Amino acid sequence: MDISSTQAVEYFDRLGALKAFVESKAGVKGLVDAGVVEIPRIFIRPPDELAEELKCSRSHLKIPAIDLTGIDGGGDRCKEIVNEIRNASEKWGFFQVVNHGVPVTLLNDMIDGVRNFHEQDLEVKKELYSYDQIKQVRYDSNFDLFRSRAANWRDTLTINMMVSDHVDPDEVPAVCREAAIKYIKHITKLGETLFELLSEALGLKPDHLNALECARGRTFVCHYYPGCPNPELTLGTGKHSDPAFLTILLQDHIGGLQVLHENQWADVQPIEGGLIVNVGDLLQIISNDKFKSVDHRVLANREGPRISVACFLTGVAVPANVYGPIKDLLSEQSPAVYNEFTVSDYASKFFSRPIDKCAIDLFKL
Repeated sequence: MDISSTQAVEYFDRLGALKAFVESKAGVKGLVDAGVVEIPRIFIRPPDELAEELKCSRSHLKIPAIDLTGIDGGGDRCKEIVNEIRNASEKWGFFQVVNHGVPVTLLNDMIDGVRNFHEQDLEVKKELYSYDQIKQVRYDSNFDLFRSRAANWRDTLTINMMVSDHVDPDEVPAVCREAAIKYIKHITKLGETLFELLSEALGLKPDHLNALECARGRTFVCHYYPGCPNPELTLGTGKHSDPAFLTILLQDHIGGLQVLHENQWADVQPIEGGLIVNVGDLLQIISNDKFKSVDHRVLANREGPRISVACFLTGVAVPANVYGPIKDLLSEQSPAVYNEFTVSDYASKFFSRPIDKCAIDLFKL
């Protein structure tokens, strides 16, 4: 073929553009503050993804909403809640909870605290800028920036409590410290309550999952999604499942979270005072596929900023606990589907897997 007769392919130094973005330490918000009217090329999804998007159908179904009023009283209402959680965890892998015990004022304070962190002076934020995942408190934009096919339109403050069960309040940025410390305490308690209900939903004693210390390791990921000039070309967060036992998510009024249900994307509409709960990969494994960890994503939006706070309940990483399908759930008719694993091993495979592979499949027998 005569190369002169073909259309020239424009050269794009993607690696150089990524390095320049990282070195700025300004994140996506820095681009917006600089007045970009079109998103930089590193954020544009590959052509095959954009073409596939045109074929995707949208579902008008809604994830289940569960009122936790009455969980402390036992009796019929508590049984109804357990049944609702079982059905949601088996069919959707997602549900929303209301009357969960976390004060609505604290939810609002946490949203405001995350916004205040991301909107403070850049020089202050830069002090926490890091891609070192061992750091307990850090700020970055796209932890997988150099592996993903396209960058996502968001910045993130992370409070990592996977190794240490305690976070020094002085390590948390002052601008959101008070709300964050209170929020961590309340969400930890809610996580333990949810694991009691999930244990019962699996037909186990209420303390079973907490005895496995599923709620011990926690990572709080505080996302800031600025308004995007070309939301149709990028995503706020790409399609993924969670490398955790359970995720508890707080989102503001803007929305954008979608769950893949029956091969259709279903919008998760914000509920005032509600929290979103989803089954993670690790809970799917130890439940031996009784509960489902499903793909989800966040759309980019012209409106913004969107604020969300995800708490990943990851179990014990250090010293390493060995997890696997719960023996009480196994039988000749329902043998183990997965190998045993440690949290560190799962996380390592999750973050190093080929982009087109699901980490959970790597642990199947």
